[in-house]
Amino acid sequence: MKTLIVGGTGLTGAHAALHLREQGFDVTLNSRTQPDNPVLADFPHIAGSYIDDDLSAEQLAQFDALVFAAGADIRLLPPGEDDGTFFERVNSIAVPRFFERARDAGIPRAVYIGTYYPQVVPEKIESSAYVRSRHLADEGVRALNSASFNVCSLNAPFILGYLSGIALPHLEALVQFAAGRLDGMPRIAPAGGVNHISSRSMSEAIHGALERGQGGKGYLVGDENLSWKDYLEMFFDAAGNPVDLEVSQEEHPLLPDVILYAGRNAVISYEPDNGELGYSRGNIRSTVEQVVQAYL
Repeated sequence: MKTLIVGGTGLTGAHAALHLREQGFDVTLNSRTQPDNPVLADFPHIAGSYIDDDLSAEQLAQFDALVFAAGADIRLLPPGEDDGTFFERVNSIAVPRFFERARDAGIPRAVYIGTYYPQVVPEKIESSAYVRSRHLADEGVRALNSASFNVCSLNAPFILGYLSGIALPHLEALVQFAAGRLDGMPRIAPAGGVNHISSRSMSEAIHGALERGQGGKGYLVGDENLSWKDYLEMFFDAAGNPVDLEVSQEEHPLLPDVILYAGRNAVISYEPDNGELGYSRGNIRSTVEQVVQAYL
């Protein structure tokens, strides 16, 4: 199956590319620029941006399947642009527009990687420009489902993983924190907790969705429900520096409020959809150990 992965040079897309190739898929990556990561060097690549609307129907027509693993969050907000305007432009408008072009180009199967926030905290759709934009993107994409265009979404929590050559500053900072290398950083954990999923589980879910996903369905995927205390203590354990972290109601420097769209100290706990997707679970601790080993 000739498969295009949009956002194929990011963590989720790159892991999916490697996994799908192992399963016999013929994978091509799409990102703005040619990847300089040696791990991805032998994948065919198409340069272009769904936001800039510069991938043509002719380019898309050669593929049998599409995986959309790109996305824009607060880290990409241009200076001076209103966040509501930005998220509407890059998520609510650009994502369904791209899927419509993929449909019109004749791609028969597509998977959209969304976020879990609209499903687990639907009240944030009205109060958060980001959550609203991802909700509208997801709704717009799945509305295109038809007998000739099977499209579903995988709405994921925090995705944890490591791949050589892909910079993940937030994970590197957590490792340095756990190793005691961030001077002055208090040994605390935020109150609350969320669900997490590993890149391995996510790649398996993508594979399952391409082969067995129900068209028009929005799957709430995930792996383990963990308090922030338990999650951060896994990093300390893996760094050989076990500790009993104090739980604080205050904003955590490494998990700031701006990235916690459910709200500081929120608890997000649920039983994920799996069923026909068939992805493995129980991978968070081993993935934390891999991440810590890589960055130490």
